[in-house]
Amino acid sequence: MIGRQRHCIALEDFSREELLLVLDLAVSMKEVLLRPIKKVPSLRGKSVVNLFFEASTRTRSSFEIAAKVLSADALNWTSASSSVTKGETLVDTARNLEAMRPDVLVIRHSAGGAPGLVAQHVNCAVVSAGDGAHEHPTQGLLDCFTIRERLGSLEGKTLAIVGDISHSRVARSDLHAFTKLGTTVRLCGPPTMIPAGVEQMGCTVTHDLRTAVEGADAVVMLRIQHERIGDPLIPNTREYSRLWGLNARKAADWLKPSALILHPGPINRGVELSPDVADGPHSVILDQVQNGVAVRMAILYLLAGGDPAEAKA
Repeated sequence: MIGRQRHCIALEDFSREELLLVLDLAVSMKEVLLRPIKKVPSLRGKSVVNLFFEASTRTRSSFEIAAKVLSADALNWTSASSSVTKGETLVDTARNLEAMRPDVLVIRHSAGGAPGLVAQHVNCAVVSAGDGAHEHPTQGLLDCFTIRERLGSLEGKTLAIVGDISHSRVARSDLHAFTKLGTTVRLCGPPTMIPAGVEQMGCTVTHDLRTAVEGADAVVMLRIQHERIGDPLIPNTREYSRLWGLNARKAADWLKPSALILHPGPINRGVELSPDVADGPHSVILDQVQNGVAVRMAILYLLAGGDPAEAKA
């Protein structure tokens, strides 16, 4: 359990205290990752099944590593080599896998709400690894962890999220988490990529990149979600990059020296970020990848029945 949460489906459902519980535990989990021998028996005898209906590099790999570092057994499942290709439904697939008695199902799906639907039909814990344009809760948590680790606190800080907000599950999870933790959130992007009425979620909106990033403590740059867009929402990527892409000149002129640049990956280099910025001194993108393992270790540990007090001992 994570506080009152039996699953990790959406950060919209998490309280401030539940968010902090995960982030605090992830500190201990990261200490394990920095040891010469990266293995603890915390989840020995437990099993985790990763059900990925969409392609993934960072998320699936980090869930697998997180499970193995905690000594859980991990099974990676992909739809291309399963009975889904024969017409089996999502719920039937999940129920058949649950019959093998896993402790946690990790699900990535192109349809928003898919992990929540599965959670209604199984008895084990369910973790969303991203569902459609809904949420990506563990990405939101690792973004919080990365910034808090560097800046010491999220309270009173300013975060800018730039890009295709409408189709980004990361933007939604970040918005829910950071506002609950006391961070001011600015959203920025083309007018066609900002959801109508999003200000009601506690953020401000601008279409001007300089206004968004100037004075911000951290900036999350998002790629254009081409796979979720039907008709084109921008003239072309060159125009997008000119107005909403971050290059070395803009970073030098507009960013605070201490500002952090994050990206959930994969990066479209030369579009939302130039290579020299993606690999430059402001970037904590690879830190995010490492911290993703620690955060997912914390999530798996809590949902598989671990005691936070014992993990910190």
